[in-house]
Amino acid sequence: MAVAGPPLQDLPTFPTLPKKRMPAGRPREWYESHNRRLKAMRLAIALLNSGVYRPEQAPNRKIRSTAARIGVHPPSDTTCRMVRSLIRTDHHTGRAARG
Repeated sequence: MAVAGPPLQDLPTFPTLPKKRMPAGRPREWYESHNRRLKAMRLAIALLNSGVYRPEQAPNRKIRSTAARIGVHPPSDTTCRMVRSLIRTDHHTGRAARG
């Protein structure tokens, strides 16, 4: 089992929006999917801030160690795939995609 490192200290902090209640009455799968997407976005942002700009630079082990560093529960294989899909490259130039 990997030992969690210290939280990322060099990342800028931004004010967060107030949390709103989730809409009631949706199927459980909707809430699970929503939370998975939020976790994947948090992880993708942390990886980008740490210099990971291409999906092949983000194996599951790297994503999970980043999760430990930022205080997020270890992601599943599905969430790791989602993180890599958020860190995509522009195939024509080899640079990180924008927009």
